[in-house]
Amino acid sequence: MAWLITGGAGYIGAHVTRVMNGAGEQVVALDDLSAGHAGRLPQGVPLVHGSYLDGALLGRVCAEHGVTGVVHLAARKQVAESVAQPERYYRENVGGLVTLLEAVAEAGVGRMLFSSSAAVYGNPDVDLITEDTPCVPVNPYGETKLAGEWLVRAAGRAHGIATACLRYFNAAGAAAPELADTGVSTIVPMVFDRLTRDEAPRVFGDDHPTPDGTCVRDYLHVADLADAHLAAARRLPRPDASGDLTLNIGRGEGVSVRELLAAIGEATGDRRPPVVEARRPGDAPRAVASAGRAAAELGRRARRGVPEMVSSAWRGWQAHHGS
Repeated sequence: MAWLITGGAGYIGAHVTRVMNGAGEQVVALDDLSAGHAGRLPQGVPLVHGSYLDGALLGRVCAEHGVTGVVHLAARKQVAESVAQPERYYRENVGGLVTLLEAVAEAGVGRMLFSSSAAVYGNPDVDLITEDTPCVPVNPYGETKLAGEWLVRAAGRAHGIATACLRYFNAAGAAAPELADTGVSTIVPMVFDRLTRDEAPRVFGDDHPTPDGTCVRDYLHVADLADAHLAAARRLPRPDASGDLTLNIGRGEGVSVRELLAAIGEATGDRRPPVVEARRPGDAPRAVASAGRAAAELGRRARRGVPEMVSSAWRGWQAHHGS
């Protein structure tokens, strides 16, 4: 019995792989290494170098490793890129998921965890986003994640697969420096990148209807996100029963961009004031999860706060980019 983790050598994927492997689950990672790094994987965890778009490869992996569950993390995930290349996002995020689910059904795999996103909600005008908040995505990335949820649930009903769709909010931090995010596409590494180049961080709009005028988001330590995957995997029914579990994965606490920059200043010692630029189109003033349903279903809450997220991310940034 083994879990196949697609994107298992990526930033989030490697954290999930380590947590599940450390808890005694048998895991195998599938990654094309376009964004992942083999060195992130624990010793003894098999790495299959390839893509989830390759149906024949998926069939062989499921057979050779006795796969009984899948954690599907691999996907295109940049909002701006999705706007510029919607065909690619639908082809890979949705078309690739079709290929994966066909292989899962053919192999008789009974459990499927799908990496979804808060992007499925769009920009709802609510204090806390619950799982029942209407899903109205505002970009192709969010659309593909919502379509992926529909597809996963439909395949689960058709083939008796127990499914979970985990709607991530904003992951940050690192459980160890070698697992840190090496990209520059989310706010914490984007700020680190600017500071490293002796440039001030940027704030996109300081006139939002929030307490300090900057956007408020729900930031979650990636180690807590990985723990949630382990809990969800164990929460799913065994392969002889089907059912769906859809959960927000966040802390349920809002942090403004200015508050986040203050935490980054504490961690790095660089407290230069940010440059304020115009708002970006489509930025919601506030996007914070209601985390109660996940706590009830998984029996756990996020334990790590923003200072730990930022300080651990900074140690990882220094390890990869020099001090």
